[in-house]
Amino acid sequence: MKLMIVDDSVIIRKAIQKYSAKYNLELVGLASDGKMALELFSQTLPDIVTLDITMPEVNGLVVLETMIKIKPEIKVIVISAQSDKSTALEALEKGAADFIGKPFGEEKLDIVLQRIIEELQ
Repeated sequence: MKLMIVDDSVIIRKAIQKYSAKYNLELVGLASDGKMALELFSQTLPDIVTLDITMPEVNGLVVLETMIKIKPEIKVIVISAQSDKSTALEALEKGAADFIGKPFGEEKLDIVLQRIIEELQ
């Protein structure tokens, strides 16, 4: 399974990369803004994407909708500091597989990744 990590924070990208390493996912892209994310997504067509909402160039919710149009079966985990209920609900309504609020720990990402990987198998 292919994974792409999208976040404007280098620290968050590295944390997700570290936490997800044990799942033997093929990391096909790291993006720091929405425009780069969509370009990489179109080229690599990953199975799982972790996606921030607040990013330069293109907002994460727009990126989410575009990814789903390109690959409807994509599993997108939205990871955002905007962790209020309305933002989480909006992301889920637009097709996100799950929502994780920042800050988050390895355990929270584990729970979500395990569930999504099982769904994809």
